[in-house]
Amino acid sequence: MARRCGVTGKGVLTGNNVSHANNKTRRRFLPNLQMASMMSELLGTTIRLRLTPRGIRTIEHNGGIDAWLLGTPDRKLTAEARALKRRLERAKARKAA
Repeated sequence: MARRCGVTGKGVLTGNNVSHANNKTRRRFLPNLQMASMMSELLGTTIRLRLTPRGIRTIEHNGGIDAWLLGTPDRKLTAEARALKRRLERAKARKAA
């Protein structure tokens, strides 16, 4: 499982630990990933995603996971999010019919 947010794309950064004596050793800055469960109204189930708090706020600002996925172009989504978007579109078409 990659250490990358599914919404914002934030991932691992690298840098240096710098001691008082100015010795430099490499280190990794890990993103603050959280397992978030969001309710999908179209599917009627909860969806679990690994997101940063910024990604969670982005989804909530856009009206929930359904509205955010359906309003985002496919080129900006991860493979997992594109598969989820296809499920949502099929469920939306079934409800409309």
